[in-house]
Amino acid sequence: MKIQGKMFIWLSVFILAMAVVYGVWSKEPAGTTALFLAFGLCIMVGYYLAFTARRVDAGAQDNEDAEVADDAGELGFFSPHSWQPLSLAIGGALAFLGVVFGFWLLYFSLPVILVGLFGWVFEYYRGENRTQ
Repeated sequence: MKIQGKMFIWLSVFILAMAVVYGVWSKEPAGTTALFLAFGLCIMVGYYLAFTARRVDAGAQDNEDAEVADDAGELGFFSPHSWQPLSLAIGGALAFLGVVFGFWLLYFSLPVILVGLFGWVFEYYRGENRTQ
């Protein structure tokens, strides 16, 4: 993770330099703001990766002599049968339709989003999947 953290930090330095140059030359606020926001996102991701790399073991990507097979293995637990992303997608679609047709539609989308979000977070705390 050290390599990825350094890459994002260097990318953020480059984007910051380009944002300053673009802002001075073009005097266009939308693109300059977008570049500064991209700088902020890159610095956040880079700092997180660099901060986390100090607390975890070195991965195969940090070893120059590593083979592709050195990074094989279990990557984590991913829910194979969750219906909660579907309810979040329906709630998100209703929320964005609320921007188009009227903000009153947000009153109907918020409960759907909250049910999907709480269901996804607490999916493995109750029911048949409680022991996983």
